[in-house]
Amino acid sequence: MCGMNDEVVNSGSTLSCAVESHCELDIPFSICDELLRPDRLWTRAEILSLPSPVPKAPGVYAWYFRNLPSTVPTPGCVVFEQFHLLYVGISPSAVPKNGKAASKQSLRHRVRYHMQGNAEGSTLRFTLGCILAEELGVELHRVGSGKRMTFSVGETLLSQWLEENARVAWCVCQEPWNLEHTLISSLHLPLNLDQNGRNEFFPILSALRRAAKLKARTSPVLLR
Repeated sequence: MCGMNDEVVNSGSTLSCAVESHCELDIPFSICDELLRPDRLWTRAEILSLPSPVPKAPGVYAWYFRNLPSTVPTPGCVVFEQFHLLYVGISPSAVPKNGKAASKQSLRHRVRYHMQGNAEGSTLRFTLGCILAEELGVELHRVGSGKRMTFSVGETLLSQWLEENARVAWCVCQEPWNLEHTLISSLHLPLNLDQNGRNEFFPILSALRRAAKLKARTSPVLLR
């Protein structure tokens, strides 16, 4: 497993630290390649284009970023050119154990929503908005009936930031929650919270999100 001070660089033929970890954990090399050593990364504009390149299938997606504040710890992250892998997610989510119907969402639906939705429906957008609040001048608000929280008009600024500074890779696989668990437990992914309490950034990010919600609850409700 990579040390927290090691930088895992995608150098074409080698991805030594991450590949060693994945060999130990029996992750197929094809999946390791698609997420950690992809041929290319995809931009927001490409993902939102029609027809979308994102498959309408279950799987895992990997988010690479640049130009985040220095408070986000990137040493130890997988690197693709100037972008750091900081977050992974899945679609659909794991089958509920309470008997509820399984989600029918796909990679296409989830990745596109992260790129153009809002903080109420995207934990990634919520996280990024909290981290970038000062830089972008955005703030979490209760909107509409007051039950939802978004960055209101700041969602547009967040989408513009994603266009410039976010890139995505993905792989199609059945039961993606199993692979997600393995990736989170074996890689340094500071923007993941679920299953990632051991990460050094977990308490800092959790506190940022709590503070944003607390402030929103005590502020006036906006129309949208």
